Amino acid sequence: MTITIHQQNQGHQSRVFDDLSALILNLLRVPPPALSFSVQSPYSERRLYQRTISPAGFAWLMLGISVSLMFCGWVTFFIGLMLMPWVLGLAVLLYVAGIVSSVSMLGRSILCYAMAPLLPRKDIPA
Repeated sequence: MTITIHQQNQGHQSRVFDDLSALILNLLRVPPPALSFSVQSPYSERRLYQRTISPAGFAWLMLGISVSLMFCGWVTFFIGLMLMPWVLGLAVLLYVAGIVSSVSMLGRSILCYAMAPLLPRKDIPA
């Protein structure tokens, strides 16, 4: 089975989206209850940290995500703005080349028709 580049790219984008979703959901979910051990050594004090996110932390997370998306959008817009004259120039060049090719083909067909020797027509028996 052959996998095309498009399918590989879709798979990569899907994995990135899944990883990002898992990261955000992992930050937002309520942690499981803390486990307590019955035997603890006085020398090694174990602290169990709960991973919760405060409303301010959630706001900062959303702000960071939105700023990064805006920055990526701005960079994409700037690249498109820089490339637009080249793309328009290429489109105009291809358009002019198509017109020149059509006129050339038309002129060639007219000249070939005018220069062709007149051949006697064969009579078709009725």
